[in-house]
Amino acid sequence: MGERIMRKSLELFSLGFLLTQSMCLYAADNGLIDDASLSLGSLVVSSDSTGPLTSRNLSTSVDVLNEDRIEDQNVSYTWQLFDQMPGVMLTQFGMGNESGKISFRGFNGEGEVNAVKLLIDGIPSNQNSGNMPYLELLTPLEIESIEVVRGTNDPRYGLHNIAGNAGIFTRQGGNYNKARVTYGSYATRNVQFISGMESNGFSQNYAISYLNSNRYRHHSDIEKSTFSGKWFYTPNDGRAQIGFIARHGKAEADEAGYLTRAEAHDDPEQSRPHNAADGGDRMMNQFSAHLDIDITDNLFWSSKAYLNELDEDRYVTFAAGGNHNERLTEEEHKGALSTLTWRPDVSWAHEFSLMGGLSAEWQNNESRRYLVDLDRNRTAQKRNQKFDFDIYGGFIQAIYKPTEKLKIVPAFRVDTVRGSLNDNGTHREINDYGNINQPKLSAVYSFNEQYAVYTNWGKTFQVADGASSYKKVGVPELSPSINEGWEVGLKFTPADWLNGRIAVWQQVASDEYKKRLGDPDGNSENIGKTQRRGIDFQFNAQASNKLGLWFAASFQDSEIIKAGATTPLNKGNEIDHVPHYLVDAGVDYQATPKLKLSSWLSAQDDYYLNQENDTNKYGQYVLVNASASYALTQKVRLDLELKNIFDRYYEYVWWSADFNETLHSPADGRSIYGSIQYDF
Repeated sequence: MGERIMRKSLELFSLGFLLTQSMCLYAADNGLIDDASLSLGSLVVSSDSTGPLTSRNLSTSVDVLNEDRIEDQNVSYTWQLFDQMPGVMLTQFGMGNESGKISFRGFNGEGEVNAVKLLIDGIPSNQNSGNMPYLELLTPLEIESIEVVRGTNDPRYGLHNIAGNAGIFTRQGGNYNKARVTYGSYATRNVQFISGMESNGFSQNYAISYLNSNRYRHHSDIEKSTFSGKWFYTPNDGRAQIGFIARHGKAEADEAGYLTRAEAHDDPEQSRPHNAADGGDRMMNQFSAHLDIDITDNLFWSSKAYLNELDEDRYVTFAAGGNHNERLTEEEHKGALSTLTWRPDVSWAHEFSLMGGLSAEWQNNESRRYLVDLDRNRTAQKRNQKFDFDIYGGFIQAIYKPTEKLKIVPAFRVDTVRGSLNDNGTHREINDYGNINQPKLSAVYSFNEQYAVYTNWGKTFQVADGASSYKKVGVPELSPSINEGWEVGLKFTPADWLNGRIAVWQQVASDEYKKRLGDPDGNSENIGKTQRRGIDFQFNAQASNKLGLWFAASFQDSEIIKAGATTPLNKGNEIDHVPHYLVDAGVDYQATPKLKLSSWLSAQDDYYLNQENDTNKYGQYVLVNASASYALTQKVRLDLELKNIFDRYYEYVWWSADFNETLHSPADGRSIYGSIQYDF
């Protein structure tokens, strides 16, 4: 891994093990450990023995954050809920609706390569580029769990599933009403309300939220609202379920803009005059229909159909003296997924199951850009693109346990892409990517109830987004970039108060290409063959009935091992914006039956800002937060949260080749939020 990384790994590992953390532990099955999943929160996670196969059936690093660690978080953007997820990097732009992004496994969140597949209640929810605006359709109070699958061996998804996937599951069924009101720093006001009604097999779930905040920096106000409804019906025999989900969200936000280094450190709250018109509006809809049928006691069919709609108008100026831009994005994605799971009773194996699935997505997208003045009047058009992007995929996966202790999971997936582009009146066909084959293989060996070793290997893929995916005269046709990855890990539960996981992993990408963010036509460039590798440590400890501890550290390395033809000198360099370590740690203390105290820490290493590695390094931080929760009555709870206790300065920084300087976006200083939650 390199001497520097190993040294930091040992130092932080030792420090974290002494400090660490979570009150509600992950609990293994009663019996042998046969998966690699871990959980933060009160839910006991186990591998399902009936129904469709789930993420927890995979022999890979799966992490689950449950509702008791979600609903009381004070966030302006839903992606911030991933702050406590092990190994997840948060890239915090702080630019209005373009506020931030999640990434992991050595991929950055710059938007050049978007390597995480997003699912909301099982519905694919990335936009064409792979970005995740649909996260903002959700509000913390309605979320039941967040699940992150890291690695290359999950065959269920193809497009954007390069480093893994993130699934968010919302409440379904039950009878409840919950309201939460928050007020805090920067005149932040947040109201959330959720309701569930279930009777005679019919369930209704509703969620409404409204947030208004002036935010930390000047000219960064945000106002957003969301609504969702879920309606599901289960007949009396319980062998089928049909449902429909509707979500709507809209947001209006100003953008404070980027500062020079001197400006950011002199007055981090400021916004410069050239950013006075920056900001934008975003509207999103998501509709989905769900059908699940237990055909027999051993055969299960699950199908989903969906429609995602995105309409965004953004005004942005990246630096003083730069152009003022208007960016219009309209996307409509229609899709369907269907899986069939067979769990037969066989005499020749301890367990056998087979799952197959088909998926299709049809995208109609528009991307238009204009030069504008400070009054938002258009002066010239820079881009006018309309494009179809359709992707079809299928997979098959088996779970085979030849013995009680050994589980083998072979899988295979194939995807193919179709589409065409109208670029300022010029018609272009999509690159001939062919059939993109992705074999996968996993295994786990359970020594006993305390220890299990697991390993996996698989291939995922990357295709270009936007105009880069379409043929252009004089430009070589792109092939898919294949990511080949492996992982070896140990999951352990040596005592009923302690569990954890240690994993070593690697991913190598052939001819990886990244989007050129400043290119007016939205083109990509080949950065060459890349390698990402790392070591992950995770521990959960219930030190006493009152005290819980958790710790997670990811030490990672990235390298361009074969440079692209246009940048031969980049061979051996690090990939930009990839820190060498990510650390999360926390402690929960139940001081009294009514009072719960918590504190958690997030830390990140610094990184280069470009692939030439000729900039200073930025991005390092250590942040400490704390919260207190007091149950005033059985139905009323008071919460107080203090973020960035020590008021540490931290920032997002990127390198502008056009202006030959670093551009800085300072993050929030110390802030405090108070909430009251009423369950009725």
